[in-house]
Amino acid sequence: MPINLQNAEFIRSAVNRKDFPRDGMVQVAFAGRSNVGKSSVINRLLNRKNFARVGAAPGKTVHINYFKIDKAFYLVDLPGYGYAKVSKGERDRWGRLMEEYFADPELMSLGVMIVDARHKPTADDCTMAQWYKDAGRPFLVVANKLDKLKKSEIEPNLQQIRLTLELGEEVKLIPFSAEKGTGRQELLNEIFVHVEQGR
Repeated sequence: MPINLQNAEFIRSAVNRKDFPRDGMVQVAFAGRSNVGKSSVINRLLNRKNFARVGAAPGKTVHINYFKIDKAFYLVDLPGYGYAKVSKGERDRWGRLMEEYFADPELMSLGVMIVDARHKPTADDCTMAQWYKDAGRPFLVVANKLDKLKKSEIEPNLQQIRLTLELGEEVKLIPFSAEKGTGRQELLNEIFVHVEQGR
């Protein structure tokens, strides 16, 4: 059954663990640093202009936002991390919310971590990758902003990302451009495999 990505609806913003949906539906959880273009990746994936709000100020996603896609799976938008202009109290609240999400084995079916293809992953990125690994669920890494790289830079940069995040061979690293659409189909294919398995 093909999934209609246009049939996407916002379900809720989870502020604490009791807000997490527990209906057994596949949850694909997206995380990324505040300015990495997470909303743009989600918008490109769904071919929607501003479905996931692209904030003028990074770090706008402060809750866990749930979108239901064609009644087939949840796209879970986790709070952006590593953004300095947020109070420590707010950062701690995000951290607790994320920890509760990752610690619950019933929730995430597939993790999608977004990094910037142009730069070496930060310490925050490494922490995030470790959360995905510790959750014990499959995850993959999307290297966004590929269109900003010269051809000769792509391979070395992807290698550096893999090494810095200590990704095992089983973890897919997808070169992606939210701008151009590169990598979109590959990412969709990965998501659809997990949706099928979870049905």
